[in-house]
Amino acid sequence: MAVWCPDWPVVAALAEEGLPTHLPAAVFSANVVQACNGGARTAGVRRGMRRRDAQSRCPGLQVHQASPDRDARAFEPVLAAVEELRPGVAPLRPGLLALRAPARFHGGEESGAALLAERLVGHGVWDCRFGVADELFTAEQAARRAAPQECHVVEPGESRTFLRALPVETLDDLDAVSLMKRLGLRSLGDLADLSATDVRDRFGPHVAWVHRVVGGDGAVLLATRTPPPEHTRHVDFEPPLDNAETISFSVRRTADAFVGGLAGQGLVCTEVLVEARCEGEVEPASSRLWLHPRWFTAADLVDRLHWQLQGALGRSGEVRAPVDRVTFVPVTVVPDAVHADGLWGGTDERVERGIARVQGLLGHEAVVRPVLQGGRSPRDRQALVPWGERPTGLRPRADQGGPPWPGSIPAPAPARVLSSPWAAEVVGGGGRSVDVDERGAVTCPPERFRPGPGDGWQPVGAWAGPWPVEELWWERPSRRVARFQVVGVDGRAWLMTWDSGVWWTEAAYD
Repeated sequence: MAVWCPDWPVVAALAEEGLPTHLPAAVFSANVVQACNGGARTAGVRRGMRRRDAQSRCPGLQVHQASPDRDARAFEPVLAAVEELRPGVAPLRPGLLALRAPARFHGGEESGAALLAERLVGHGVWDCRFGVADELFTAEQAARRAAPQECHVVEPGESRTFLRALPVETLDDLDAVSLMKRLGLRSLGDLADLSATDVRDRFGPHVAWVHRVVGGDGAVLLATRTPPPEHTRHVDFEPPLDNAETISFSVRRTADAFVGGLAGQGLVCTEVLVEARCEGEVEPASSRLWLHPRWFTAADLVDRLHWQLQGALGRSGEVRAPVDRVTFVPVTVVPDAVHADGLWGGTDERVERGIARVQGLLGHEAVVRPVLQGGRSPRDRQALVPWGERPTGLRPRADQGGPPWPGSIPAPAPARVLSSPWAAEVVGGGGRSVDVDERGAVTCPPERFRPGPGDGWQPVGAWAGPWPVEELWWERPSRRVARFQVVGVDGRAWLMTWDSGVWWTEAAYD
């Protein structure tokens, strides 16, 4: 049995932001639609469509960046819910899982699917579909043709007949599908009539495997997983405690057990949820999600709890309500080898703890660190990421296999990027303003410049450029920009920009 939850990347993105599922939304990777929900498809959005085309068809489209970690994290409760009824679940990818068809115990595949659907709906997964067949690939295709919360059963021995009638668009390979349609292949049955050698040579290994499956070979064995051990730890206080120092001291053994349990599995925790239950209820102010740039130790957990109790429940050492339970819930765990120390060490532990303390007082978004991304101007290349969080959705850099970013300035990069560009002036001989024509050439060599409104004029000692680029060329009028490196006779160097006839100072080479 295959259990399919359609459009799962979109479902996970909307759930993370607390948005209703009926809103038209799409998940993008490299500005291309990776997944979209029913509301977006109704407006004409399709997979593989570029972002500007998708937003032109659906102006109210909710845009989300692809995040495989987010998808897997949101799918874990679905796996756990299915495992409560049927152990031996095989997660194929976020949104799709497989298991042995629960027919004998529940009185039929439809009855077993109805019970699973009831459990998943209880966990908030309304659109879940089930397919049953002799083979895993056939079961997945059967689930894709089932109605929401329904089960499509392919009778034993009928898998080949079922697959041969499917269109070639069933394959998740846009290039292969396009080639097959140009060759006149319309169904998987047409593909199965070809020789195995021709299919492998022309379409590649994935289509060759589907060719074997349609022919009755190439079945994949079901690789089930063992339910993960429970890593959550909690400690109860009887009677409840109302002092932050006492509570923090009393959870040290629990924190050691939490870290030790993860270490026994070769794991470390980089994101943890700390809950302090007051009088039997967990208040929003007493529950906080903490991140760590490396991993949490037992001392880190005790510190986070102490700061949380002081910052949210009381600052004088006495909490507002007695605490009867403290719980540590691992949200993100990774293999310990991922965060092993480098050859020259890492960030000082005291710095990390100080930054985490500031985050506890001011909020997670209050402390950020700069990272580099792709772009043309120094400002575009900067991105600020909350401390302890892994950067996502960055534009690819040219030195990491990304686009070349034509028009960007060469190395070295400026040492200081201005928070707001300064209005500048650059003139040539006779006081004529220096401009850049449509071919990217200057109208006259620059002789004097003023980098900012409060600065005086000074002669140009040296200059380089321009590096022209036409931005937003698909709009009219487009934006023509050219960047210059200008050095004054005082030795100071500046990065100056000519923007459609107006000069600005963007950065300084201190």
